[in-house]
Amino acid sequence: MKIATFNINNVRRRLPNLLSWLRSARPDIVCLQELKCAQAEFPADAIAKAGYGAVWQGQKTRNGVAILARKAEPVLIRTALPGAPADKEARYIEAAVRGIVIGCLYLPNGNPQPGPKFDYKLAWFKRLNRHAADFIEHDLPVVLAGDYNVAPTPLDIYPTRSWNKDALIQPSSRAALKALLDQGWCDAIRTLHPDQPMFTFWDYKRNRWPRDAGLRLDHLLLSPQLAPRLTKAGIDRAIRGEDGASDHAPAWIVLT
Repeated sequence: MKIATFNINNVRRRLPNLLSWLRSARPDIVCLQELKCAQAEFPADAIAKAGYGAVWQGQKTRNGVAILARKAEPVLIRTALPGAPADKEARYIEAAVRGIVIGCLYLPNGNPQPGPKFDYKLAWFKRLNRHAADFIEHDLPVVLAGDYNVAPTPLDIYPTRSWNKDALIQPSSRAALKALLDQGWCDAIRTLHPDQPMFTFWDYKRNRWPRDAGLRLDHLLLSPQLAPRLTKAGIDRAIRGEDGASDHAPAWIVLT
């Protein structure tokens, strides 16, 4: 089973890129982030014609998450992260697919920091960690996949000091992700590629893609029940270099 996560950065604008990648990569399950479209505007028909069932939570102009399943219909579990009923940002969706619980997330960026946006990022992280702990407690087969907006270690960002004040690499951001991993979650990409950068994001500015000035922000975390099934993991880097590409590339894993 091949499971991927892809920050599409506007699903309607980049629909040709998405459909082309689905045809070539043939993932069984896909988590999408930054749909940037209202609920009614999600291109469900085109995705269905490509052979994928879908559940999604849209939000006009920003955010938005979706779960796609090849030749299957995801069974929707929830469309928001528990713990803050007043939070209306479309950043989390959860579904059951082929016997696995898939949590697709788009964690807040947090910039500028310090400030309210960074406080929101850390509060959202705490909610995620509480929800993730419930999965661990009940020993469920779960994948938490998405754009975490955290580069966990210096290996996960190109050599630079220009991001030192950025929310993506702050000690408290990294500590929140480490606390999640310390529950027992497996960072699938890093587990199979312990010494390579494995970047998933290259900003459009300052020629960062041609310079390979990237960061690893997109992660697939496996619960202890699923971790032994991990056999392959990678990044479809070439997708970032296509015309009209997202500033992210898909990250994927294969489970037996």
